[in-house]
Amino acid sequence: MAKVAVYMTGGIAMYKAVQVVRNLEKEGHEVRVIMTKNAERFVTSNTLAALTKYPVLDNLWSKENEASVPHVHLAHWTELALVVPATANFIAKMANGIADDAASTTMLATSAPILIVPAMNDQMWNNPATQRNLQFLKNNQVQIMEPAVGMLAEGYAAKGRMPEPDQISAWVEDLLNKKEILKGKTIVVTAGGTEEAIDPVRFIGNRSSGKMGIAIAQAAANMGAKVKLVYGNVTIPLPQDKNIELFPAPSSEDMLMQVKQEFNRSDILIMAAAVADWRMKKVADHKLKKQADQATLELTLVKTKDILREVAKQKNPDQVVVGFAAETNDLLKNAEKKLREKGADMIVANDVSQNVFGSDKDKVTILRQNGTIEEWPEMSKKEIASKLLIYVNSFIQK
Repeated sequence: MAKVAVYMTGGIAMYKAVQVVRNLEKEGHEVRVIMTKNAERFVTSNTLAALTKYPVLDNLWSKENEASVPHVHLAHWTELALVVPATANFIAKMANGIADDAASTTMLATSAPILIVPAMNDQMWNNPATQRNLQFLKNNQVQIMEPAVGMLAEGYAAKGRMPEPDQISAWVEDLLNKKEILKGKTIVVTAGGTEEAIDPVRFIGNRSSGKMGIAIAQAAANMGAKVKLVYGNVTIPLPQDKNIELFPAPSSEDMLMQVKQEFNRSDILIMAAAVADWRMKKVADHKLKKQADQATLELTLVKTKDILREVAKQKNPDQVVVGFAAETNDLLKNAEKKLREKGADMIVANDVSQNVFGSDKDKVTILRQNGTIEEWPEMSKKEIASKLLIYVNSFIQK
């Protein structure tokens, strides 16, 4: 059972939100409520306090809160945040990091998964500003339940009506169950680009940012897995999560050794790192200086060991290996060849010729050994990470 913080904002659908709180409690969840002052124009805080047996947070400056930091305490307590109903105003505050009352301040301090149930007039829902804010929240892993088409407070039928409480409760339960689908699993994820030394100063590298691998690691941890993140050169902050163990592996040889060691005790390997294909035959022990009469520099390179192939050929029948194929041309042809030759269970193929490195979005195609090919539409890397893990889990369950 989860600790659920329910945020209530000012809309006529507040009367339905009370039933959502009751449903959550019937499912055994511990519920605490945060209300905006406008929400209290429709339902009093006394009603929610009586239902939950906890005081409602609606004011950071009340006498009882003078000696505490209630919004931070509640944010730390929260395991799941649910905004119901979510007005266009509160959605805008969330998307833009505004913290000007108890509800928005607590939300800004919350690191738990967030679900929102918008409810508003259809014109407000369709406004480009609202849709932009919703897309931003989606890109940042906020789950959004689409409003229903039905009779609005204005007296006509259109999209914007809040879904029924039982539908909302079922949606929350479904997402809570999905959150733990990888509980008990150990997953090795690689991220970033490797660096192959030329001399003590220079190296051969690539443009990988590590965003995809890090997104996969974080999504796996959110789904209950124990994650071992083996990373090379990354350009974004590493995740700080108690379920993610970090292993630096600057070179392809370092990454091979670390992956082999960790995968022996793991269930799934997802090779999202951009591993160098070539390294120096001999690394110079001093900086290679440019000479006045020197017009060229010749480097002798040798192939690196293929981590995906090395690990896949040693995996047990109950282990799953997922590789990535970053291609600039002949995407499916090259990905199919990689899948066939390297022995992975599936390949995630993506076209990196169009500024994918460093981008927050990507478009991938999934290829499996049984010949199945699934082309996914463009989405954020965080969305791809979650969808990929759900897909891999369903593959394991078969």
